Amino acid sequence: MMTQTRRHRPASPKQASTCCGPIDDLLNPELFKALCDPTRAKLLGCLAKCGRACSVSEVAECCSVDFSVVSRHLQLLERAGILVSSREGRTVSYAVKYGHLCQALRGLADALEQCCPADQAAECAGGCCAKR
Repeated sequence: MMTQTRRHRPASPKQASTCCGPIDDLLNPELFKALCDPTRAKLLGCLAKCGRACSVSEVAECCSVDFSVVSRHLQLLERAGILVSSREGRTVSYAVKYGHLCQALRGLADALEQCCPADQAAECAGGCCAKR
């Protein structure tokens, strides 16, 4: 029989805001800002599925956005730590930083599971909170 342990939880959002936890460092606004734009999300998806570094012109073929706009989107994704760029002559290529992105998202998911109240454990994917 599995026993559930519950930590003391703050009673209000104001009290919770004064507590520190792993989730505070993992809710990175730059990461979410980079991922919230539909065009950037599509570009990231194209690069991730491609599985290799691609030039800006190759990536631009994924969507109907001007080359310069695609370049700016890719630069923003790089600043957020999602992509890495390399330059060969005038050609700039971008690749997904799979390890970094997976670590960031997995860490956030783990931190959210730790915050999950016991009475909502069934709502987590696969009953993940029930395993605590």
